[in-house]
Amino acid sequence: MSTLLNISQIDMVFPTPKGDFTALKNVDLKINKGEFISLIGHSGCGKSTVLNIVAGLYRATKGGVILKQKEVTQPGPERAVVFQNHSLLPWLSAYGNVELAARQVFGKTKSKSEIKDWVEHNLKLVHMDHAMNKRPDEISGGMKQRVGIARALAMEPEILLMDEPFGALDALTRAHMQDSLMEIQNELNNTVIMITHDVDEAVLLSDRIVMMTNGPAATIGEILDINLERPRDRVALANDPEYNRLRSKVLKFLYEKQRKVEPITSKTTKAAESKPDTAQQAV
Repeated sequence: MSTLLNISQIDMVFPTPKGDFTALKNVDLKINKGEFISLIGHSGCGKSTVLNIVAGLYRATKGGVILKQKEVTQPGPERAVVFQNHSLLPWLSAYGNVELAARQVFGKTKSKSEIKDWVEHNLKLVHMDHAMNKRPDEISGGMKQRVGIARALAMEPEILLMDEPFGALDALTRAHMQDSLMEIQNELNNTVIMITHDVDEAVLLSDRIVMMTNGPAATIGEILDINLERPRDRVALANDPEYNRLRSKVLKFLYEKQRKVEPITSKTTKAAESKPDTAQQAV
C-alpha cells in the first residue's frame, strides 16, 4: 500500500492564562490508502486535536500533515468530517442536506441531473433513499447520522474523518451503523480515521488501532494491527480467540495508562463520605 497521509512529528501547544499547555507531543503516523484507523484513549488525550489538525481546522505548533505530497494548511473537500452531532440543516430534507455538499464540490463540474443522480446514489449507499424527502425532525437519530455520512461521502473525499460518530446512539442502532460503515468502506475502499471510546467498535472496524497516552503532552503509545479477515461478522467474532486477544490488548493498554489516577476504593469512598459537603455549607 502507498502512504496517503503523513502525520509528521506533530506538537500542539495552546496558550492559556496560566501559560502554554502542550496537548500533543511528537505524534507521528503514516496512513495508507484504504486503511481504517481508529484513535482510542482516555478523555483529554488529544484524539480530537489530531483529527482537527488533519481536517485543517488547527495548525500544528510543530510538524505538519502531508496529504498526497501536499501540506494540509486549511479545510478542504478531500477531507470530510462526520461529527457525533449530525449537524444537519433542519430546514432542508435529507436530500437537500446532501445536495448542498455535492453542489459545493461539484457545482461547476456536474450538471443538475448528474448531481441529482450522485445525491441519490450516496443516500442509497447509507440506506436512506426511502426517506430522502424527510427533514431531520422527521427521522431517528441513527437515520440522521446516515444522512451525515451520505453528505460527507457526496464530497468524494480522499479521507473520511469521524469523531465518535455513533457515540450518542443506542446499542442496536450503533451496531447497524457499524455494519453499514463496513459495507461502505468495502465498496468504496476509502480511507477512514475514526475517534472512538468503544474498544469493541475499534477492533471490529479497524485495520489498525492507534492508542494514545494520557495528556498533557499526549502521544502515540502503541499501534495495534488488526489482521482479522474481512468481511467481519460481529456474532462470529464474539467467540474468536484472535478477536478476544486483540480486545484484551487494547483494554490492557487503557487500564495501565489509567493507573496514574488514584483508584476508587472502599477506604477512599468512606473518607469522601466523612468529609463535609462544602457545596451544602456554601448554601
